[in-house]
Amino acid sequence: MNYTKIILKPKKEESIYRFHPWIFSGAINKIENDVAEGDIVEIYNFKNEFCALGHYQIGSIAVRIFSFTKINPDYNFWKSQIEKAYELRKNLNLITNSNNCYRLVHGEGDMLPGLIIDIYGNTAIIQAHSIGMHKIREEIANIVCEILSPIIKNVYYKSNSTLPYKANLQNKEEFLIKNSNSDNFTIENGLNFKIDWLEGQKTGFFIDQRENRKLLEQYSNNKTVLNMFCYTGGFSVYALRGNAKLVHSVDSSKRAIELTTENIQSNFPNNTNHQEFAIDTSDFFKNSTEKYDVIILDPPAFAKHKNALHNALQGYKNLNVKALEKINSGGILFTFSCSQTVSQEQFRLAVFSAATISKRNVKILHQLTQPADHPINIYHPESEYLKGLVAWVE
Repeated sequence: MNYTKIILKPKKEESIYRFHPWIFSGAINKIENDVAEGDIVEIYNFKNEFCALGHYQIGSIAVRIFSFTKINPDYNFWKSQIEKAYELRKNLNLITNSNNCYRLVHGEGDMLPGLIIDIYGNTAIIQAHSIGMHKIREEIANIVCEILSPIIKNVYYKSNSTLPYKANLQNKEEFLIKNSNSDNFTIENGLNFKIDWLEGQKTGFFIDQRENRKLLEQYSNNKTVLNMFCYTGGFSVYALRGNAKLVHSVDSSKRAIELTTENIQSNFPNNTNHQEFAIDTSDFFKNSTEKYDVIILDPPAFAKHKNALHNALQGYKNLNVKALEKINSGGILFTFSCSQTVSQEQFRLAVFSAATISKRNVKILHQLTQPADHPINIYHPESEYLKGLVAWVE
């Protein structure tokens, strides 16, 4: 099949030779034929030599590359790519009786740019970040059911918040495949969590914090714990299993607090060591007189593009100042950034600035990142988005 050719400007193919999967609009010299967003295109250098295949899109990232060789991007190609991703997850020993939620496909990290697939028990959630992946969503759903048979019975498509809004697709979030009922519960490290894939953030649960939640459990014994931006209460549930004597969960979303309550009750019926607050985090910090032994800060992304970077770093600094004012001497701070545009060094500097302002002696115990089912493409540093520090505070 013939695809539209995109010719690059001189020397703009160098990033492709370093296997970076993005072509920026400024690198394009000529598009030979009409092209629609989501179309498959062939990339050629200025000497008319083939470089790559990818999905075209409108915006600064003009092409997301899915192959650096000439292949036929048919059903079998996409199946082979998803099979590779599944084999990696099996080799990681993620899929067990005590854990049935994991990320099956992590976009560029699995050389499937623009595609996220999360698994919750017998249901797969597909999220497209590009029009190209949106166009083949039904193929992808069938492939997932074929590869993960007989485990996966349902495939839900959830992309309203991630598809480029300028495309004006009038997208419908729906079950692409539904062969059985799902009670929306999943198991993570032996704990039960309700997943709201219909209305919840991302695909319904923050799978990327699985290992970091487990680490928190180790620091929770007989501690008072504050979980800010708690969402569905993941860190709170682990803290209670770690025998925390008191856990406070805070989120501005009433729906998030309802899910937190459900998850606490599901794992620890009649628990009296937990209290939830549906309140803005700034107001909670301002009004609360409580001090804590352990504080978790896991806010939403403060910077989704580079223009917001300065304000984001100020936001992280100010948030950590407030936390350091509320933490007891000898306390532990778990602090995170999921902003892709914020580097590890920049985030660490923001926490350093907060420690300086608060005049607290702070020691870094752990430097955290995303788990192995969210692999980082070594040629695509942008796929490393989650940064975290565990700090001891004197």
